[in-house]
Amino acid sequence: MKRRTLLSAGAAALAVPALGQAAEPLKELRLDYAYYSPSSLVLRRFGWLEEDFRKDGVNIKWVFSAGSNRALEHLNASSIDIGSSAGLAALLSRANGNPIKAPYIFSRPEWTALVVTRDSPIQSIKDLKGKKVAATKGTDPFLFLLRALPTAGLKRSDVEIVALQHADGRTALEQGRVDAWAGLDPIMAASELDSGSRLIYRNVAFNTYGFLNVREEFLAQQPAATRRVIAQYERARQWIQANTTEAAKILAEEAKVSLQVALLQLKLRTDLSHPLPSQEHVAALQAAAPILLSEGLVKPGTPLSKVVTDLVDTRFAHSVVRPAV
Repeated sequence: MKRRTLLSAGAAALAVPALGQAAEPLKELRLDYAYYSPSSLVLRRFGWLEEDFRKDGVNIKWVFSAGSNRALEHLNASSIDIGSSAGLAALLSRANGNPIKAPYIFSRPEWTALVVTRDSPIQSIKDLKGKKVAATKGTDPFLFLLRALPTAGLKRSDVEIVALQHADGRTALEQGRVDAWAGLDPIMAASELDSGSRLIYRNVAFNTYGFLNVREEFLAQQPAATRRVIAQYERARQWIQANTTEAAKILAEEAKVSLQVALLQLKLRTDLSHPLPSQEHVAALQAAAPILLSEGLVKPGTPLSKVVTDLVDTRFAHSVVRPAV
C-alpha cells in the first residue's frame, strides 16, 4: 500500500517520502540567521525556538549567512534545514537544482541599490559604462545590477563585475578599488550614514522579497516542525512591528552598526506586513525570471514559470499565519 505523509491539505502538493521511508524523529533543527533578516536575529536573541523545541529534546543550531548565496549554499549542502534569501536568488538556485520551497515571506525590503562614494563623478547608471562594480554573485544585489543596467541601455559586458561578498564590496568601494557597488542593507545603510556614500539607482520593484526557504525533503518529512518555525517567525515579525526601536537595537548590536543605520533599514526600507506567499510573489518572480535566461545564469530552455510555481508555496503557511485584514 502507498504510504501517506502527515501533511495537511495546505501542503498537499509536497512530495511524499519514498516508499517505506519513515521520517526519523527530529534531533536537531538547523537554521540560518542573517543581518538582512531581522526576524532571524530576534528569534536567535530571545531563544523562542529553543524554548519551543526543548520539550521534544530537539537542539537548535544557528548558522550565519553573509548573503543569499551563502544561505542557499548551506541549504544545497544540507548543512541547514531552513534558510533566508532573496526571492530571485532562491529562484536561480532552485532552477539550478537546489531542492527548496518557500512557504513564508520574512520581509518585503528595499535592501539593495547601486552605490557610489560621496565624491564620485558617477551620477547615474549610464555613467557606469567601462567601470568596475562590486557585487555578490547569486544574490539580490547582483541580480538587481543585471536588471538595472538595461534601463540605461547597458549590457553586462559594459561593466566589469567584481565578485565580492557584501561587506568586502563596501570596503572596496570606499577604498576606491571599484567605482560602484550593488549594496545590501544594513551594510549599505552604514556606508550611506557613516561614509556619505550615495545611492545612484533605486528601484523597489527590482528588490525581490525575503524568502524563508526550506529543504523540500525536510518540509515533506517534518511539516509540523516547519509550522512551528513559521509560527515563531510570525511571533518575531509581530514583535518587531510593535517594538521597532528595540528590534533596531538588536540589529545594531548583531551587525555592529549604529542605531541610526539599523533604524534606516527597519523603519524606512523594510515592510513586514505581508508574510504569506501569494500570487503577488509568483508574479514578481515571473516578471524577474527572464534575466536569468538572458544572462545565461540557467540552462537554455529552463521552464522558469514552472520553477517559480514549484518554489513559492502559497498554501502551507495558511494554517499558521492569519492573513492581514
